[in-house]
This record gives sequence, structure tokens and C-alpha cells, in this order.
Amino acid sequence: MKVLEKLNKNISKITPYQPGRPIEDVARELGLDPDGIVKLASNESALGVAPSAVEVIKNFAEEAFRYPDGGAYQLRQKICKKFDLNEKEVIFGSGSNEILVFLAMTLMGEGKSVIASEKAFVIYKILSMMTGTEFREIPMKGLTHDLEAMADAITKDTSIVFVCNPNNPTGSMVTEAEIDKFMERVPEDVLVVFDEAYAEICLGDMPNTMKYFREGRASIVLRTFSKAYGLAGLRVGYGMGPEAIIQALEKPRQPFNTTLIGQLAAAAALDDEQFIKDSRDTYIQGRQLFEEFCEKKGLEYEKTYANFMLIKTGNGADITAKLTAKGVIVRPMAPYGLGDWIRVSLGKSEENQKFVDVLDEILD
Repeated sequence: MKVLEKLNKNISKITPYQPGRPIEDVARELGLDPDGIVKLASNESALGVAPSAVEVIKNFAEEAFRYPDGGAYQLRQKICKKFDLNEKEVIFGSGSNEILVFLAMTLMGEGKSVIASEKAFVIYKILSMMTGTEFREIPMKGLTHDLEAMADAITKDTSIVFVCNPNNPTGSMVTEAEIDKFMERVPEDVLVVFDEAYAEICLGDMPNTMKYFREGRASIVLRTFSKAYGLAGLRVGYGMGPEAIIQALEKPRQPFNTTLIGQLAAAAALDDEQFIKDSRDTYIQGRQLFEEFCEKKGLEYEKTYANFMLIKTGNGADITAKLTAKGVIVRPMAPYGLGDWIRVSLGKSEENQKFVDVLDEILD
């Protein structure tokens, strides 16, 4: 169409993000029974929705005709109490992903640069391309952030450094001691974004990164209700940081960016500590099963601290297609430069076992 000649030059370069395939999509294409398909592609909650949130969703379904509270008062109060923050140190988004968009709108642009690992969340790169920002991809140490090299890459035009921890898609994690050394080298005019989507279900010692912004450092911490609490379909995330930075991010935020049901469900889920414990126990068991399988088959894998694992199968796209044909959906990693790898979410025990059995059959 003629109008596309006026397409933003930065947008025209972008390849849209490809999410994990829905069960219904695979069922239609391959003629499979949806009930027999296992989806282990999107790092979703293995145990579904936090029970406390389910009750709220049911009870408030008939209120969905109302606009949500633009300030998310109830949820904001609970977050502030949980983390000892003031109300202006928290911002809410449609998933933590939307807060990344706010960051792009406020701190990226022509003449600026941002830094992230080359195998970190691909949205950092997409947002950089959208805004005409130079994106510096720093090689990892194996499949873990090289914080020293990331600090070395900072220059006068750098506005943001992204640290995804535990990292998606590799599942690796940097320690608090490593982050402390890194933060000592970051200039005061560079914002460090700690993207911690898997913090609550971290299968290790989760670093305390909130201490940096409490000390007055230019840093923010992003969290989400999508992974640990099972609210991926309701899209609620939040950011915590210095008041001045959070209030700058509020400027591009639209009035009703989080839904009524989402806010209420998230507020209820925040108290569900037993659900988090049960989820972590499930992921630890799943990780053990996958590690034992990989060692038995001689497959390389990355030790994971999140609810997914990278496995080197050789030709990840081919293996993914064969798994999908047998009703097991995983993610090929070629878009991250890991063509021989797949990423598989840690699911319920029966889902994990089906993945192991089907992959075993394919490899044999």
C-alpha cells in the first residue's frame, strides 16, 4: 500500500517477536487432540493460576464493565507494604514488558546506546531498533552474563544497561557479589534495569538488587505476575525504583494500562506463599528429571535457575518440529544464535515425563 512508503524507517527493519505456539494452533495444523498436547514453550506457571487469584477472578467477573483504577490503588498498597516502598516508587504495566516500552520511550533514541548480553531477552534489541538506539550485544561467558565486559562497553552515550536475572532464555544467573562489583563501575548517569521476571521462583539465591536504588543509585527492578503467580493471561507487571525515575516512566503510561480483574487478581496472588513454594518444588523436581535425562543421553544442557531449561539437541528447529508433531511444544533457539538448542519449560511431572519420553524416542 502507498501509505507504507511513509513507514517509520526504524520500524521497517524489525522482525516481529515470535511467541511460543498456542495449543489450539498446533492442534488445528496437525489434526491433534488439544487435550493430548503438552505446551512447554512459554515458561508459563506449571500449576496454573494461584488459587487465591482464581477466586477473585470469579467474584469480580461481573464488574468487568467498569474501567480499572488508573492508579491501581489496592495493588500498589500491597506492593509498597511488601517491599517497604512509597507509592511513587512503583509503576505498573501490562506485564513487565510494557515497562520496557516506557523505558524505550523515555531513555532511548537517536544518539544513545543501550547494553545487554547477546543472548538475553530479545525485546531489548527490538525496542532499541524501534527507537533508533545503538544496541550493544555483549558476548556471554558461556551462557551467563559477562558483567565485566558489559561494564567495559559503557560509553558517554549509554543510557541503559539491561541485566536479565535469571536470564531468559539461558536460565543462568549472576550472583549478588558479581553484581556488586559491576555496580561499582556503572556511571551515575546510566540506568541499570534488573529484569527479574523469575525472581519469586528462582531456583537459587536470588540477589538483592533493590538495595541499589534504596542507596540512590540509578537502577530499577522489574517484576511480573505472569510467571510465578500464573497470571500471564491477565498481563500485570511492575517496576520499583527511585521516585524520580519512576515518575519519569509514568509520563508515557496510558491511564488504564492494567485491567480491573488483573489488578485484583494480582493483589490476591501476592499473598499466596504456599503456591509459590509448591511451584518451586515442582520446578526443582522437573529440573532434576531433565538433568538426569540429559546426562543419561549425553546431551549438553545449561544449569537453570528459572522454570525452563536449555538443552543442546542438535538442529533445534528440526527437533522442535518433531516434538510438535508428537504433541509436545517447545521453543527452538535459533533466533538467539543457538541453532542446536531448544528451550523447554518445566511443567507438571506428567508433562515433563512426556517430553522426556518423546525426545528419547526421537533421538533414538
